[in-house]
Amino acid sequence: MFRKLRRIRQALSTSDCATILKKGTSGVLALSGDDGYPYAVPLSYVYDGSALYFHGAKAGHKLDAIRRDCRASFCVIDQDQIIPEKYTTYFRSVIVFGRMRILEEGTEKRAAIEKLAARYSPDEDEAARQSEIDREYSRLCMMALSIEHMTGKQAIELVRDQGEK
Repeated sequence: MFRKLRRIRQALSTSDCATILKKGTSGVLALSGDDGYPYAVPLSYVYDGSALYFHGAKAGHKLDAIRRDCRASFCVIDQDQIIPEKYTTYFRSVIVFGRMRILEEGTEKRAAIEKLAARYSPDEDEAARQSEIDREYSRLCMMALSIEHMTGKQAIELVRDQGEK
């Protein structure tokens, strides 16, 4: 169902992909938007080892697209170093494919926002985080992307550099 990476030598391992997802702070979620146009939106996220979690408003283009077609991809760029003299970039990125779910209520929604809050406010004490979550909870929509396929790729120059070490 999913295409194999054409330049297999540049492929990142599953472990490397997971490391990039854990380290990253934002990426681009791609959905099927209005009138057949792609809809890609930059978002902050948290990765828990099996799914990606996002937050947003309870209405809008993103939710309409998810309700219409839950299939999605999410791209995180780990490195993008421009090398002008070689007319290239030394890049490293991950693309995740899967299905989106809107977490309406309950313990799953609460657990997801707690993961996101801990990720972006790690130095905040637990009571302060919980207070902020409680204040925003009724206006908040949480979404999960269940991962069906994950692929990562890096510039061939980075592959060569690793081989020389």
